[in-house]
Amino acid sequence: MIAAQDLVEQVLALSEADEAMVIVTDASEAALRWAGNSMTTNGVSDSRTWTVISIVRDDAGARVGTVSSSSVDPSQVAEVVRASEAAARAARPAEDAMDLVPAGAPDPGWHDGPAATGIDVFAGVAADLADGFDGADRLYGFAHHQLHSTWLGTSTGVRRRFTQPTGSVEINGKRGDASAWVGAGSTDFRDVSVQTLLAQLETRLGWADTTVELPAGRYETLLPPSAVADLMIYLMWTMEGRGAEEGHTALSRAGGTRVGERLTDLPLTLFSDPRSPGLEYAPFVSAATSSETVSLFDNGMDVGRVDWVRGGAVGALAYPRHAAREFGAPVAVPGENLLLTGGSGADLDDMVARTERGLLLTTLWYIREVDPTSLLLTGLTRDGVYLVEDGRVTGAVNNFRFNESPLDLLRRVSEAGATAPALPREWKDWFTRTAMPPLRIPDFHMSSVSQAQ
Repeated sequence: MIAAQDLVEQVLALSEADEAMVIVTDASEAALRWAGNSMTTNGVSDSRTWTVISIVRDDAGARVGTVSSSSVDPSQVAEVVRASEAAARAARPAEDAMDLVPAGAPDPGWHDGPAATGIDVFAGVAADLADGFDGADRLYGFAHHQLHSTWLGTSTGVRRRFTQPTGSVEINGKRGDASAWVGAGSTDFRDVSVQTLLAQLETRLGWADTTVELPAGRYETLLPPSAVADLMIYLMWTMEGRGAEEGHTALSRAGGTRVGERLTDLPLTLFSDPRSPGLEYAPFVSAATSSETVSLFDNGMDVGRVDWVRGGAVGALAYPRHAAREFGAPVAVPGENLLLTGGSGADLDDMVARTERGLLLTTLWYIREVDPTSLLLTGLTRDGVYLVEDGRVTGAVNNFRFNESPLDLLRRVSEAGATAPALPREWKDWFTRTAMPPLRIPDFHMSSVSQAQ
């Protein structure tokens, strides 16, 4: 197999387009699965995907052709390059066309090989799970580790490289008809305490020894960091500048956008930062295709921290360079991590102790958008909804369907606790790097009772 750096240079040398870009990603993955208190499967895999982006410029503008391949056969490189060029010549002019990012110094490690993981990354997880398998509760779950090494090269001389570690562990415990979930994200699992996760499961399954049926309605609700993460991720995904400018989204208002509008008096800041410790992501743009929030013409451009909400007010929207120039806005790139800060030092137990009567959720799932103009979302609670009375959990209640907007939740939040790393449940397959506080919502809308288990 051709070394990734050599593949980049070979493609650029073969290209006959006016400009070209190459993205090569070597993926190393390991997985571990267990069910009914026994290990079931484990395995490792290695793969490569690479993308050739050809740009043909004429009087009408810049035409783009993108072709991806997973082939490791050197004889097929020229074929993919030619196919990309043909696609560019047949394409319509790109609306987001810009000059390509100029060259800087090659990233450190450009000439390094790909990073690799293996099943041994789960050694500590497996050992602690073995102790949990001796208990009476039935345990199910999955651990996954990925190392994606990416090289980006362009005909203007850009040479960028980054290795992205991504890991997660999820454990589902069952006792009779009760089910509870815990999960954690990690880069290498050395910071994951499976014993702590199992203790949390035991506590939650114990709460379910008493069950209470409640009707739909509005309840004071404590959202744990995982549920907060799922809602805030969706908010960030919808914070596109063009859509807001054109009046299509919940971030629109007459004559412009809601940037600067205050959402809450709490000093909450929602931000992405590629250098946030333990949650790092590539500090440059690497896009095979363009969207309303990211442009492939920006490939290689440095990215930094973006405050989507700053001190309780809307702080930024996503603008690629072309949209930023069109609307006179600062360039901002959607992040691959998300943090919400500005709460107190209280943890979830502290907030439960101050609750006279309300609900404590575990996770949300099957989240779907109902109305983009208000960002109204619907979804279901999952794996544990608990009743809190006089400062303690007194039992488990039925699941609900909810209808809420994350924007409105920020407007109505009455308390935010301490920010801590959190694994989202709904979006975990696409987004794992978050740190969130628990939130207290005085009137969370449980729109109907759900029969989901």
